[in-house]
Parts: sequence; structure tokens; C-alpha cells
Amino acid sequence: MAAVETTEKSVGRGLWGRYGEITRDVKRGFVAEWTVTIVLLLFATTTLVQAFVIPSASMEDSLLIGDHVLVDKLVFAPPGKLSRHVLPYREVRRGDIIVFRYPLNIKEDYVKRAIGVPGDHIRLVNKQLILNGHEVNEPYVKHLTSYIDSYRDNFPSNPNQPVGPSVADMLENHVVNGDLVVPPGFIFAMGDNRDDSSDSRYWGFVPRENIEGTPLVIYWSFEAPTADLTNGNIGIDHIVDVVTHFFTKTRWSRTFRLIHGYPLH
Repeated sequence: MAAVETTEKSVGRGLWGRYGEITRDVKRGFVAEWTVTIVLLLFATTTLVQAFVIPSASMEDSLLIGDHVLVDKLVFAPPGKLSRHVLPYREVRRGDIIVFRYPLNIKEDYVKRAIGVPGDHIRLVNKQLILNGHEVNEPYVKHLTSYIDSYRDNFPSNPNQPVGPSVADMLENHVVNGDLVVPPGFIFAMGDNRDDSSDSRYWGFVPRENIEGTPLVIYWSFEAPTADLTNGNIGIDHIVDVVTHFFTKTRWSRTFRLIHGYPLH
């Protein structure tokens, strides 16, 4: 609170005048405090953590459609000369769940699992992940189809559908002896719902600078269709659905569930 004047001029105004000044000072202090609080909250919710909702099934069963998550935006942030010694920055690890700007449209945010980091050799053989020459146990992976797709499940191989220039470059310039080799500054990412995921197999590597953070916790999970969650303007139908079925469609068992990566070796 600002100091109250005690000069002869202010004293001459009388008791009411002094109270009036105190009241105005309290109001200014109140507004200033809340302004700072709001600024700090906005900073924290955009710089430190940010809320996201999962709109697709590509990460089932680790993340379900309608899971509302808080993402740690600090952990993968580029360290500064001083901050690297104080703040808990680290590099992306194999098995981390990552949120990133979609390489083909940075206005969209995607969530996948980091499968390969720079220098890793990656191959899929009949759905089985082979990482740096070793078969990897992936308990989080979900397979919806029993058949083998020649490209999706035996990767890298000749695409059985049209691919964009980023994938063409990946397959032409980053395959060595049948393995995909992740180049410096990039991550290879796939969804846990391996048979139903648009991921690096279809649009290429994730640039390191696109990675925004990692999900920490599911703070709310609500059964809702993808169309409702991808609607830029919150539809009245979705609002009514939430209000009407909040208790019955909320997945209470997932509320406040922590999200962890799974180390891949």
C-alpha cells in the first residue's frame, strides 16, 4: 500500500479527507495485487504448465479421448547459461510422452511417445519394435488389427499410399541397412495405439524445437466425441452435455492420475 500523506496540507483536510485518501490507496493496492496475481497465473499457465485435451484415440490406452491433462512446459525448454544450473531442464528420452507442434501445421498440437532420439536405429518387423538392434518390450502398445500392413507394421519399407516430401526425404536419406536412423535435432514419435495413429511413419521426424512439454497429470477425464473436442468454438451441445452428464460421464478413476513415460532401452 502507498504511504499516506502527513503534511500540513493533508492534515488540514480533516479526518474525513484522510480516510478518503486511505480508502483510495487501499483500492489501488487491491487492484495492483490482483493484477500481479493474474499476470503470474497467466505466465504460469502458458510458460510453466498448460492445459490440453486429448481429442483422438492415437494414444489409447495411455491417454483417452476426453482426458484433460496438464503439460509441463519447462522440462524440455532450451536451457540458458544460468538457468541450466538452477531449473530442471533435460533432454527428451526414449519412452517419454511428448506434446509438440505438428510438423506439417505448427498451429496444431500433437501428443505421441518419443520412440527414437538422435542416433537411434529403428525398425518395425511384424509390429514388433526393434531399437538399436534389440527387440523392445512395449507394455503400453495397443494393436487393434490382427493383419499385417506392409508399411505400417514393417517399417521402414516402400509406402503403400502416397506420402509427402518429409516422409519421402526420411525414407530416402535416413535409412541404413533397413533401419531408420534418427538425425541430430529430431525425434521419431509414434502413438501407443499403434494401428490407428498418424505419427512419424506418415509425416516424418519431429523437430526438437517443436516439442512443447510432457503431460504430468490427468486433472479431468470426460467421455466426449472427437468432434466436440476439436471444435474451435465450444458448441452449445457440448456445454449441455457436460452440465447434464458431468457426474455420469466423468471418468472418476482417471482423475488426478499421474502420467509417466516408459524407459526404452
